[in-house]
Amino acid sequence: MSRLTLIAAAIAAPLLVSAPVATAQAAAAATVTPIADAARGTMVTLAGTVDRITDEDEFILRDDSGTIRIYVGPNWVPARVGDRVTVTGRVDDDLLSREVYARTLTTPDGSTVTVDLRYE
Repeated sequence: MSRLTLIAAAIAAPLLVSAPVATAQAAAAATVTPIADAARGTMVTLAGTVDRITDEDEFILRDDSGTIRIYVGPNWVPARVGDRVTVTGRVDDDLLSREVYARTLTTPDGSTVTVDLRYE
């Protein structure tokens, strides 16, 4: 192998490795639904800031489009006010207020908490 081939391979290798990661990150970001668009009866992924904790198993999530109640019961809320989190769950189809029954919650440090599903 020529020295030029080795240099070209060394330059191209990081690009080949990082491209799938960047694509996966872009795809994940594209699937996040603004809170205002979270439709009743659907599975959604929401990202925002914990606005306030309303009960031991419930909090209000805020993004630029609005707020929504997140239920994590029977678990304790695994975040603090001000934390940026990502929640995946089902939007309740109750007509009185929108609420998401969380299935997973990703914390600011990147760890994912799986929520016990006893409420379904």
